[in-house]
Amino acid sequence: MVVAALALGGVFLSTYLTLYKVGLIGQLACTVGHCETVNTSRWSVLFGLPVAAWGLAFYVVLFALAMVGVSDRFADATWVSKALVGLTAWGVVFSLWLTYLELFVIHAVCVWCVTSAAVVTLAFIASVLDWRAWKGATRAEEAG
Repeated sequence: MVVAALALGGVFLSTYLTLYKVGLIGQLACTVGHCETVNTSRWSVLFGLPVAAWGLAFYVVLFALAMVGVSDRFADATWVSKALVGLTAWGVVFSLWLTYLELFVIHAVCVWCVTSAAVVTLAFIASVLDWRAWKGATRAEEAG
């Protein structure tokens, strides 16, 4: 459930950034860093879509998968835990790439982007802990 809550937070965050990027919000609320610089750079678009929109899609899929994982039907499904770990690991790697671009290419940092990186990192940690707890519970049942 922690992963679902974090993913929902990511949905709101990336929706805000996507709305800015497509012109529905005129200015970003950014008290720390240079959000406008980052979000108007050439690196803010990937394959013709705003990076924030890719983030929105990522968080929606993560939320849906996390909700599947808490349903009774899939409570014992190992693939859900593994998929959460894999998906969040990919999110962390992508966030690291974006952070590298901010620091060493764009030379500006966006507090919203850093927040998203923190959210996906926490979701990764939570999914790994959940998977390990599930794996431990399965071993205990097999031994008992």
